[in-house]
Amino acid sequence: MAVMNTTEESEKKSLNFIEQIVENDLREGKNGGRIQTRFPPEPNGYLHIGHAKAICMDFGIAQRYGGVCNLRFDDTNPTKEDVEYVEAIKEDIQWLGFQWGNEYYASDYFQQLWDFAIQLIKEGKAYIDEQTSDVIAAQKGTPTRPGTESPFRNRPVEENLELFQKMNSGEIEEGKMVLRAKIDMASPNMHFRDPIIYRVVKTPHHRTGDKWKAYPMYDFAHGQSDFFEGVTHSLCTLEFVPHRPLYDLFVDWVKEGKDLDDNRPRQYEFNKLNLNYTLMSKRNLLILVKEGLVNGWDDPRMPTLCGFRRRGYSPESIHRFVNKIGYTAYDALNDFALLESAVRDDLNTRSTRVSAVLHPVKLVLTNYPEGQVEEMVAINNPEDPNSPTHTIEFSRELWIEREDFMENAPKKYFRMTPGQEVRLKNAYIVKCTGCRKDDEGNVVEVYAEYDPNTKSGMPEANRKVKGTLHWVSCSHCLKAEVRLYDRLWKVENPRDEMAAIREAKNCSALEAMKEMINPDSLEILTDCYVEKFLADARPLDYLQFQRIGYFNVDKDSTPEHLVFNRTVSLKDNWSKINK
Repeated sequence: MAVMNTTEESEKKSLNFIEQIVENDLREGKNGGRIQTRFPPEPNGYLHIGHAKAICMDFGIAQRYGGVCNLRFDDTNPTKEDVEYVEAIKEDIQWLGFQWGNEYYASDYFQQLWDFAIQLIKEGKAYIDEQTSDVIAAQKGTPTRPGTESPFRNRPVEENLELFQKMNSGEIEEGKMVLRAKIDMASPNMHFRDPIIYRVVKTPHHRTGDKWKAYPMYDFAHGQSDFFEGVTHSLCTLEFVPHRPLYDLFVDWVKEGKDLDDNRPRQYEFNKLNLNYTLMSKRNLLILVKEGLVNGWDDPRMPTLCGFRRRGYSPESIHRFVNKIGYTAYDALNDFALLESAVRDDLNTRSTRVSAVLHPVKLVLTNYPEGQVEEMVAINNPEDPNSPTHTIEFSRELWIEREDFMENAPKKYFRMTPGQEVRLKNAYIVKCTGCRKDDEGNVVEVYAEYDPNTKSGMPEANRKVKGTLHWVSCSHCLKAEVRLYDRLWKVENPRDEMAAIREAKNCSALEAMKEMINPDSLEILTDCYVEKFLADARPLDYLQFQRIGYFNVDKDSTPEHLVFNRTVSLKDNWSKINK
């Protein structure tokens, strides 16, 4: 008996079920031992976090097994598609760290699909139906009741061919005619009940212009496109499970008469990425954008990849999250906190530590020499033993966080309060001596005395104090705008909640969304201060504002007006708030 070593055993256990299928297909020599996948987005919107899971699967399988993953745009509906989305999709895939082998479009195969449809008509496997979509839907029956055949089902071949040509010539108006595959109106699989495979669309196509007026449906174009390209593993999400028999049937039909030794694409399905407090339908995201409920597709509150990128998520954190939740054959609702945890874990290893004060109050060190300035050394990332350092100026007057001072503090308050010592990070130990208030009782200045023998690095610097505060020098800092982003929705399952609201109130999706949106999803702070080191920070620089959270430079930021986005807080405060 062969003995599996520990490494082999560990690797075997780590395989997800799709990888196990792929390895089994390779052992059996299917498709000549080739591995070819594809990522087939429709260019009708920006990619969201759900697509990231499919991207990691499609490209990851190809990488792991020495294959190729192609990018194919499913551009069969010109009414919703745009070149803007094509370019955005490519940018997102590359940001995630992947590169496709070839770039294809379903429109590359319009002529081949048309010819195939002609072949089916000639073989008596397709016919033109002139009924309305509502009538056709009603005639399909139910899962427990067979469908009713269309009165056009046995139309003569020549008449079908003539009408099909008219569908593409512009003579037929949209909705007046469709081409249906003739399969089985009594099949227990509803998708086999004479599915529509072509319809009329008169909107110009972003690649083919006005050449085509008849366009293939997804179920007809998808499998054949996989076949034309030589895809071996067509990896889809679970909603395509009932479509798989139709996928296989169309591949069988297009293969007829070809000696291909079983070289064919095979569809396998895995679970979608579902997140609570998140709405991911591109249709609904488009409503948010068009109605101005968010500031574009890359609004940092959006679940789009470009939104997460702008917010400060790293591609590695997305990979980490996808690996955490894994791939299964059943759907589940994942906690958004798990995504944020993956982001924190990743950013902790790569972010530069800096000082920033978001709600400032002035701290005056009354015994520190006026006019004196010291440069304190700060480590960029203490998690990295080879981390570089930078300097931060220290002076008599500093900004500290308003919440870090309390005049009458409880017993376990270890920050700044009269008579108590704290350490100013990378600097000195100071003892609070009091404060000054305005006429309304608001604290405007805090006073303290510093101990010159406790500078970081000095022997007495090791004196124990329970609190360490961050700070910036009033005369050596930069003013900044800070945007504190939170979850866009105040309900845990916005998709189901929206459906319930619409049913109860008979209202539009937009009206339902307005009821669910979190009014506190964005707070803009305009009187913040950051250390001068951030003058040269750029978008996609990963930062940790010490003791506050992880932040990123926004694309709106300029040298004259710095803007930072909160990526995620240092700890998960949302769960505590919503218990």
